[in-house]
Amino acid sequence: MQTGFDDFLTLEVNNLHVDVLTGIYSEETHLPQPLRISIRARLRIADHYDQDTPLNQSKNYMDLKHAASTALPEGMHFTLIEAVADHIIDTIMMQDDKVSHVEVKIVKLALSERGEEIGITLGRGRK
Repeated sequence: MQTGFDDFLTLEVNNLHVDVLTGIYSEETHLPQPLRISIRARLRIADHYDQDTPLNQSKNYMDLKHAASTALPEGMHFTLIEAVADHIIDTIMMQDDKVSHVEVKIVKLALSERGEEIGITLGRGRK
């Protein structure tokens, strides 16, 4: 069975709280900043999923969490949160060639005064 054009599988990990060295202002560059990171990874899908479909026909959700936490280089300063998102995307793309597109949303929690979500969303497709 051939999958249709509109068929897709998106794995999601939302609202991870991660402290990352990032920023351009002197008050930002010496201490990690709290970020809220959400990831959506679109995968090429299997023809069909049934009760016996093995994990290798999908992807482990924890790989996405790892890319936004333990895979970030400890002690590395990212000037822009865009670079943090790019690093996460690169990590996920390298993990699995079934991943066709990754979207990373990063909210800078230190800038939020009344629950605003101030940040970026970066998406990249496999080239």
